[in-house]
Amino acid sequence: MNTFTEKQLNIINAAIELIAEKGIQQMTIKNLSKKIGTVEGAIYRHFDSKIEILLGILKLFRQNKDGTLQSLIAQESSSLQKLEGLLTGRFRKFSANPAIAAVIFSEEIFQNEKSLADEVFKIMQDSQNTIETIILKGQSENQIRNDISADQLALLITGALRLIVTKWRLTEFSFDLQTEGQKLWKSIYKIVTN
Repeated sequence: MNTFTEKQLNIINAAIELIAEKGIQQMTIKNLSKKIGTVEGAIYRHFDSKIEILLGILKLFRQNKDGTLQSLIAQESSSLQKLEGLLTGRFRKFSANPAIAAVIFSEEIFQNEKSLADEVFKIMQDSQNTIETIILKGQSENQIRNDISADQLALLITGALRLIVTKWRLTEFSFDLQTEGQKLWKSIYKIVTN
């Protein structure tokens, strides 16, 4: 796992704030240096480029997410409760910090930048693997239907999560993500249970 210096974390957090305020297209080194109140060269001492800062945001999100997922899996709760906790936790996290969603779900940025695309893919794959692990356990305990493979159910869930967050982001956060996420969970519950 990557660790960041305090200065790097300050820059990453300022970049997240800038994205939240002005959108991802306005996240430039020039605008970031203005926000922080420093010269551009001071940022370049900690990051080589805007891409490295965006990569830092993704890596920080992944680190935080990994810790949350591990504690969720370790909980003494049913597989269905774990799935619900995972989904509601994601919707709560994105609602509290829409800039993270703007970075993770900005495919246009990743088309030409392999390092960002690779990091987003790792985030998606980690989430899908965790969901699949929870589903497999639920299937073995007969809580979750087993006439559909765990990997296909996990794909349906991660795809639905991604779509609703993308829709929320593209409509400029026009609806309450947590409320819509709760509706989505109720539908997923009906689909996955026996």
